[in-house]
Amino acid sequence: MSEEYTFEWPVRVYYEDTDAGGVVYYANYLKFYERARTEAVRSIGFSQEEMRTESNTVFVVGNINVNYRRPAKLDDELIVQLRLDKMARSYIVFQQQIICADQVLGTAEVKVACVSADEMKPVAIPVQLREKLSQLA
Repeated sequence: MSEEYTFEWPVRVYYEDTDAGGVVYYANYLKFYERARTEAVRSIGFSQEEMRTESNTVFVVGNINVNYRRPAKLDDELIVQLRLDKMARSYIVFQQQIICADQVLGTAEVKVACVSADEMKPVAIPVQLREKLSQLA
């Protein structure tokens, strides 16, 4: 994976994100990755809701491979980074990582499919979005 990421989103760890051991509960990292993808798409001029209402399309996670390296803890200031790794007709693969104080806490490869909002079947990524997504590569 390249070390060059094209989008960053800050996240602070709150008490609600942690488990009984005082570290971020493993499933909450998925939320952090999701927020960064949502904000990356928003940063290029698209919102998930506009996609649904205007083109009847939504993104769904089809596959995710997560590697946990170090724990995040209460009050940590995290940076969630991403870059677009591959774009096909109806799906995108993102490379993501979470860092804290210049240390990589975890990485994820996320395959996101574009589907019709009503039938949940794969459809082509809207042309306008496809053109803008290249900014995240």
